Amino acid sequence: MCPLAHFRARRRIYFDPNLGMMAGITPINPMMPGLGMVPTPVSQDVPVVKEIIHCKSCTLFPPNPNLPPPATRERPPGCKTVFVGGLPENATEQLIMEVFGQCGDITAIRKSKKNFCHIRFAEEPTVDKALFLSGYRIRLGSSTDKKDTGRLHVDFAQARDDLYEWECRQRMLAREERHRRKLEEDRLRPPSPPPIVHYSEHECSQLGDKIKDDGKFPEAVRVLLTWLERGEVNRRNANNFYSMIQSSNSHIRRLIGEKSQHEKEMEEAKDKFKSALAGIVAQFEQIVSVFQAASKQKAWDHFSKAQRKNLDMWRKQVEEIRNMHNEQLMGIRREEEMEMSDDDMEDVPDSKDSEDSGVSQAEALKEENDSLRCQLDAYRNEVELLKQEQGKNQPVHSEEDSTHSQQLSFLQQALQGMQKQLLKMRDELKQREAELEKSLEDKQQLKLQVQNLKEGLQKLQSTHTMQLEMSNPGDGGKDDGNNKTVEATLSAVVSCSQEKRGPTEKNSTSPIHSEREALLVGIISTFLHVHPFGASIEYICSYLQRLDTKINPSEVEALLSRLPCTFRQELTGVGASLEKRWNFCGFEGIKST
Repeated sequence: MCPLAHFRARRRIYFDPNLGMMAGITPINPMMPGLGMVPTPVSQDVPVVKEIIHCKSCTLFPPNPNLPPPATRERPPGCKTVFVGGLPENATEQLIMEVFGQCGDITAIRKSKKNFCHIRFAEEPTVDKALFLSGYRIRLGSSTDKKDTGRLHVDFAQARDDLYEWECRQRMLAREERHRRKLEEDRLRPPSPPPIVHYSEHECSQLGDKIKDDGKFPEAVRVLLTWLERGEVNRRNANNFYSMIQSSNSHIRRLIGEKSQHEKEMEEAKDKFKSALAGIVAQFEQIVSVFQAASKQKAWDHFSKAQRKNLDMWRKQVEEIRNMHNEQLMGIRREEEMEMSDDDMEDVPDSKDSEDSGVSQAEALKEENDSLRCQLDAYRNEVELLKQEQGKNQPVHSEEDSTHSQQLSFLQQALQGMQKQLLKMRDELKQREAELEKSLEDKQQLKLQVQNLKEGLQKLQSTHTMQLEMSNPGDGGKDDGNNKTVEATLSAVVSCSQEKRGPTEKNSTSPIHSEREALLVGIISTFLHVHPFGASIEYICSYLQRLDTKINPSEVEALLSRLPCTFRQELTGVGASLEKRWNFCGFEGIKST
């Protein structure tokens, strides 16, 4: 045997598919069934050693290691199909299955008559194992004919089935990712509030207790709002809803009290901050004075150049901070001064005290009036509920009927007493408001008179200075003339002030005090003329508030009560259905006047 043949015999690897291992030789061949996968190289710099592969009906010889690796196209997504070219002319599908079946499971082989085929594997990693065989020379048996030899060229192939499976897999992964994200979002999402139950008598009674409780009030109001928005109000349960709304309205005073308390705490915090800021500014002033003392020549000459530089820089920084805090403190003081109005500073203390007392009394009367109204509404609701219960339970014993009738009589008496008390309180309120309006008008007249006197004094001073400039210093007769002119101007000012007082005094006797009230009388007259059966004060004010939102029902009622010849008040109904209506009687009143 020649040395070359001996060397080749030593390099041969005998492939046994049943054993999966080679006796006496370390398993290096990546196509062995025992390995199962082609090991990827650790680094591209380290080449993979390709050796001879023996099969049953053919032999594969490795390419020259000095040649460059075979070129391949770009790998399509999800590629499971490879193109195999350079097959021998006598190659069969059985031979292709024998060679490439070692790489992995083959699902389909499409062979062409022109020495190439397409092989579709079951898994994507198998394609890399098939590419490992690219460049190998194949020989069928021991024949050296041209029809029995060839050089394999393995490359990626584009297949619709591969692309479709890859897209399906990507869509599945996207669905899984979306599902995972949704689960994560659901886990992180805060829990939704519990559903609100529908209206029932039991739930209504519990909700009425919760509304009265300060701690459970927000949750109870949310349930009440949901019931109202759902439209669960009807004629049967309207009184229950009205009582719950009334209970929620009673919390307004508590909320106003809490707001005033918080405002008080805020003012205390502002005062505390202001005092602390003043102390900080004082300490900054002391630090600035220290730097100013250090910058004088007695101490400045003893510092080094670097120390002087640092001292100068520190002094500038402290002065900037001091100025910034001073501006902040001055801004707070300016805001406090702006809050104080000039009218409050110019008012006489006696009139101010009287006005404050009148306003406080009016506010107290309004609060009492509101409380009486709430009590009256509560009594009305109780009476109506008792009536409904009496209507439902007609075949009850006579004792229960008598007790119900007694309760009704007591409640009607209390209701009448409350109505009388309410009317008295309203009359007192009207009187107080009329007195307040008179005092305000007197105050405005006094202000106008003071302004007129000031203008007259200024004119007098200007004329006096003009006459002094025109006259010589030694003319005594001219001084007498000047004195006479001064007296004449003073008398003119007094007469002007008296003339201005006259019409105001005359106007004060009339029931209409301003042009605004005259406009209100005209608008109300036209409104009531269209309503011949009259209208309540709330209906009139709802119409007027479309024109001016500042209109108050008490102001309109006081104005209507001052004009008995133009407007007349009528009471309609009995007991709980008592209602006040205002009618326009101007055409009848002009005959009597």
